[in-house]
Amino acid sequence: MHTLADLRAGALKGVTRLDLSCGLSEFPDEIFSLADTLEVLNLSGNRLSALPADLHRLKHLKILFCSDNPFTELPPSLGQCQQLFFVGFKACQITRVSPDALPPRLRSLVLTGNLIESLPEELGQCQHLQKLMLAGNRLRSLPQSLAACHRLELLRIASNQLRRLPDWLATLPALAWLAFSGNPLNDVHTEEPIRQITWQHLTLGQVLGEGASGIIHQAQWLEDDVTVDVAVKLYKGELTSDGSPLNEMAACIAAGQHAGLIPVLGQLYAHPQNARGLVMALISPRFVTLARPPSLESCTRDVYNGTRLSLNTLLRMASDIASACRHLHARGINHGDLYAHNILWDESGNSLLGDFGAAAFYPDEETGQWLERIEVRAFGILLGELLAICNASEGETSSLRALYTRCVQASLKDRPTFAAIDDALRQ
Repeated sequence: MHTLADLRAGALKGVTRLDLSCGLSEFPDEIFSLADTLEVLNLSGNRLSALPADLHRLKHLKILFCSDNPFTELPPSLGQCQQLFFVGFKACQITRVSPDALPPRLRSLVLTGNLIESLPEELGQCQHLQKLMLAGNRLRSLPQSLAACHRLELLRIASNQLRRLPDWLATLPALAWLAFSGNPLNDVHTEEPIRQITWQHLTLGQVLGEGASGIIHQAQWLEDDVTVDVAVKLYKGELTSDGSPLNEMAACIAAGQHAGLIPVLGQLYAHPQNARGLVMALISPRFVTLARPPSLESCTRDVYNGTRLSLNTLLRMASDIASACRHLHARGINHGDLYAHNILWDESGNSLLGDFGAAAFYPDEETGQWLERIEVRAFGILLGELLAICNASEGETSSLRALYTRCVQASLKDRPTFAAIDDALRQ
């Protein structure tokens, strides 16, 4: 984190990224002294409610973070920033989004956790838009014009006031990741019976990981005088970019048991602070995360760490994940975040699909049919990434490449179901 004193002293001359979180209530003019080099500006966690009208003087600015500030509108001056492609105003107090606030190169717009009731139709003119994060607002509808955003791949509209999903979502040729839980959609699902595990029978150990929705601990569970090693996820109960953690927990329970999912052993009961949680099987340390989440530059594409796969390993991974998705959609569950960074795998290719933060239940069977085809595109993108890191020749992977092409084609109705994908991979 940089300091205002260093900025004013000229000690930051030439930096490409500036991070200032020091209780600012006004935009420091000294930031303009960095106009020749500044590309990333992070002003999150201040007391800002406006940005200067001449913000475009930062002519190289590409990425702007202004989360956790008391803005009540998305600053109109953003629209004049010619290079700006990432705009993040999470957890502010925004009620209004002006058409003037939309920069011409906008690819990612993050407005999670605000007070927005409507969006301008001009949003549909953002032809470069790939990622739109709107969870935790007050939206009752989405602009019809978004149907023209043919590059839109990731859409988060969970925890709003939507009573139906727009039909035009099924016409978006690139949409692959959709989160919509926590809306009054009248979704109907059968609750899966699940064991209640008393808090007093659990002894928490080290933290295995922490995400936006909760903290996962290694733990011991005393069951019938036998101690079992388990993992316990304690949910935070706060809104995430994907939606409500409690909706995530409901989807995990409803998913039931499948070899390609992390087994849920029970639901936490009688926590002293009434925390919600799940007790899950402890996964062997031989399983590791397949990739890292997308970077700001890659936007919607995971980042791989030099991993290489044999053809047999790739086939096993693809088959495991396709089978897990087939299981979920048969139960009316849309995962919503089918990404390599949510997959655990071992060197043999055994794979587990995790992180149900974006999961949601079908509003109805007809809608579910095109929701599945949207998720099939996400699987196709994953398959394409695995093919790109596979050691096999193009001839050896020709049938898999043909499957990839079918999964990512623009027409939803022509994409295969997960059942068809699963059967093809088994053959």
